[in-house]
Amino acid sequence: MTTTSASTARALVNKVPEITVFFWLIKVMATTVGETAADYLNETLGLGLTGTTLVAAVLLVAILVLQFRASAYVPGIYWSAVVVISVAGTLITDNLTDNYGVALQLTTALFSIALAITFAAWYAKERTLSIHTIYTTRREAFYWAAILFTFALGTAAGDLVAEQFGVGYAQSAFLFGSLIAVVAIAHYRFGLNAVAAFWMAYILTRPLGASIGDYLSQSRADGGLGIGTTATSVVFLTSILALVAFLAITRKDVTPQIAA
Repeated sequence: MTTTSASTARALVNKVPEITVFFWLIKVMATTVGETAADYLNETLGLGLTGTTLVAAVLLVAILVLQFRASAYVPGIYWSAVVVISVAGTLITDNLTDNYGVALQLTTALFSIALAITFAAWYAKERTLSIHTIYTTRREAFYWAAILFTFALGTAAGDLVAEQFGVGYAQSAFLFGSLIAVVAIAHYRFGLNAVAAFWMAYILTRPLGASIGDYLSQSRADGGLGIGTTATSVVFLTSILALVAFLAITRKDVTPQIAA
């Protein structure tokens, strides 16, 4: 790069975090909160699915406005968006299943197709699905659309396996955790493409977190530990806040700027 071009280069700042162990820890806990918080608002507070959906929709729009307006990755805003979009994804599936009687097999298939279409459109426009280059509004829009569909798909698939197939919450958590391990081995040992491995793991963490949340919060009669949605949500939200505060201070997951 010449001196002139270097002096006029534009800094490209990634709007999402680097993939570290903190990323996966918070992601799994966020998916757990998405399951238990939705149940808490719906059942414990008595808002019902419609009321809970309206609350989640308003929060999601407000947080995404902040996320899109931010000029760089801000841990508090980004992870707030992930937690709320996790709740929203759960509610989309729950509404289709409980209010409209759509079978979990069908919702799983529909959200798989929706996610595939999102990825296809994203790649057609940007020629990449990498989350290391989310520095334009269009890429960010594709990113959050994909995130929403992964949560809705993960909710449908998790409920299908744990409840309708009768596998159980603890066994489902083990199953999806094992699948994530298979993806990791395929990537690190056998050279599975990093972008494909990331999105596979990202999708699978949703039913993993949901199964963990249901196992902790549901009654013993339903196959859980009976801790309840309130206690489970508080514990995981507190843990998320602590990790996000740590990342905001240390900036350990900030992607280095590149010049364009």
